[in-house]
Amino acid sequence: MKIGFIGLGAMGRAMAANLLRAGHEVTVWARRAESMQPLLDQGARPSASPADCARGMDAVCCIVTTGADVREVVLGPRGVIEGAAPGCVFIDHSTIPPSVARDIATALRARGIDMLDAPVSGGERGAIDATLAIMVGGEAAVFERMKPLLAAVGRTQVHVGPNGAGQVTKACNQLVLCAFIEAAAEAARLAAASGVDFGKVREAMLHGSASSRALELFGGKMATRDFSAGVQSRLHHKDMGIVLGEAVELGLAMPLSAAVWQQLNALMAQGGGTLDTSALLTVLEGPGSA
Repeated sequence: MKIGFIGLGAMGRAMAANLLRAGHEVTVWARRAESMQPLLDQGARPSASPADCARGMDAVCCIVTTGADVREVVLGPRGVIEGAAPGCVFIDHSTIPPSVARDIATALRARGIDMLDAPVSGGERGAIDATLAIMVGGEAAVFERMKPLLAAVGRTQVHVGPNGAGQVTKACNQLVLCAFIEAAAEAARLAAASGVDFGKVREAMLHGSASSRALELFGGKMATRDFSAGVQSRLHHKDMGIVLGEAVELGLAMPLSAAVWQQLNALMAQGGGTLDTSALLTVLEGPGSA
C-alpha cells in the first residue's frame, strides 16, 4: 500500500519503520523536519504538510499526543482532509477522547474518507518489535481491508465496534494499567516501611496471583529506583484525564480512577511529568525522594 504517516516520536518512528520493512511505500510528515530524517534514510519520502502526506495515499496513519493535535493535523489548514481522496482510510493510533474520534470520523466521512480509531498499547518496545496490541473502532469492512497494514505494526488487532469504540477500549486499558501501577507503588511503600526489600517482594509476587505486566515492568523500575522514562507519566496523566472526562459525560462513579488521577496530579505538581509513571512511588514517599 501507499501509506502516509504523521507523527514521528518514539512510537511513530518505530511504527513507520515497520511499515517500510513490510514493503509498504511510506510518506512521512512531522512538525519537526529533523524527525523525518531517520525514516528518509530507510526509504521513506518526505512531505510538506499533512495534506501533502495524504495526497495519493491508500491510508494515512497518525500518532500524536492530544485530541487537539489530531484535529489540527486532520481538519486544520493543510490538514489530511484537504489532501486525501475519497476511498482513503485515516487510521489514528493516538490516544484521544472517544467523542473527538467520532467527530473527526464524521467530518471525514462527509468527504468519502473512512476512519479507524486504532489506539495502541505496548509502549516503545512494542512499537519497535511490532508487538503492539491495537484496539480498533470503525466499520468492520474497513477494518478487514486494513488488517494487513495493522499486522505490520501490531501482534494483535481487535475490532471492538464503531468509531470511538477503539478509544473507549484504550481508556479502559489505561484505567486498569494506571491502577495497577499505583497499587505496585503502594506495595513498594509498604514493603520499604516494613523493612523488607521490595525487589524480593516483587519477585515473589510475580509468581503469585498479583503477577501482572505492570508489576513486572513498572514494579521493576520501582525496585531499582530507575525512574527514567519508559512511558512519561504526563502521558498516563493525560489518559486518566480522558477516563475521568468520560465518567463526567456519562454520569459514572469511578472512585478508583479519581484517586489514581489525583496521585498523577501530585506527580505533575512535583515536576515529574517527564519521569516514568513508576515515579508514582515518590508521591507516596514525599518531596525530594526521586
